[in-house]
Amino acid sequence: MSSKDNSIFSKEALLSTKPGKEIVKQALFKSKGYKQFDKYKKEAEEEFPNFVKRFTNDLLKEIKSDSSPFETQQKFSEEIGSSDIILEKSQVDSVKSRLENYETLQDRVSRILNSNFVKMTFPVFSALYDASSEYFKDKQDTQLRTDIIDGHIIAIDLSEPMDRIMDKDEDLEYLDDYKLMNPYLLKLARNKIAKGGAAVLEEFERGFKDARIGQYLDFKLKTKPTKISEEEMIQCYKKYRAVMGTAGRNMALARFPLGEVFHLGMAKAAESVGCGNEIEDSIKNKFVKIPSWPLYYGLLMRDVKKGFDMTMKKSDIYLSEARMALELLPEDFSHRSFLEFLFLTVEHYNIFWFNQLQKENLWQTFSANLPQ
Repeated sequence: MSSKDNSIFSKEALLSTKPGKEIVKQALFKSKGYKQFDKYKKEAEEEFPNFVKRFTNDLLKEIKSDSSPFETQQKFSEEIGSSDIILEKSQVDSVKSRLENYETLQDRVSRILNSNFVKMTFPVFSALYDASSEYFKDKQDTQLRTDIIDGHIIAIDLSEPMDRIMDKDEDLEYLDDYKLMNPYLLKLARNKIAKGGAAVLEEFERGFKDARIGQYLDFKLKTKPTKISEEEMIQCYKKYRAVMGTAGRNMALARFPLGEVFHLGMAKAAESVGCGNEIEDSIKNKFVKIPSWPLYYGLLMRDVKKGFDMTMKKSDIYLSEARMALELLPEDFSHRSFLEFLFLTVEHYNIFWFNQLQKENLWQTFSANLPQ
């Protein structure tokens, strides 16, 4: 398994949860799902350094070739609908000059790539793309495969610096660099995804718009944490649902029916992981994440602990919907076992962090730090 924190998938950690024990069992007996998953995990680990190099080189080329970087910042601000995520005009030249150094830029790229959503999905996209190519009997095109996967990983990665800029809770000394990088990340993603054709690019644009809505609402809800509604939380989760669901659909090059099934499975799996991520972040930050399902339920029930219990139930609902997608796959679908194994890893991830929460016993701290 791959994640930001590899200890989550150590043998000891796996044996601490029911789905983890099933993962160990499948590894021991070399099940089809395990073998497929292991193949793509190893491929991703081998390919990741090459991806970082491609990513950095392409990004450096875009930055260096831009003769009007402040205008680029302004256009990005208009598209995103926020002026809080761009540089002041007086800052642009010095930041651009700093990032024109390859080693500096590669450091910033590596920082934003250090993300669970990036590391956990890289092998998944490769598997989905291959499964779709086999189903539709496509002519092999290695470059198209690379472009589509790279483009969506970069698009997912764009959410990392944007979140850090808006939340101001990580990498504070690099936020100006991220502001300069963001428009070029979006341009790179678009250029690569467009290689899949007009329908694929159209799906990306629709998903990106929905993700921006979710991300904006996430930011807005921080200002009124005690008055969050369920509908707002559902809308907020577009930031997970739209990005991952769109990527799933586009691994099938937006073709029906497989693209729709991939969208359902990836969107719901991402929402389930989002619940686990909220638990993980709450443990690490020592306060209930704002906004989040644990906060929403905790305030409703006037009990922080029960709020996290309800969040786990919510993550199970999302995951059960993701597993419904398996029933919609063609009977002879080549990567069904891969997806079954993938959803086991999602379930383990969520339960692992929920178990860690019980061990940490932070209930008094959480309660004291609740927004008033």
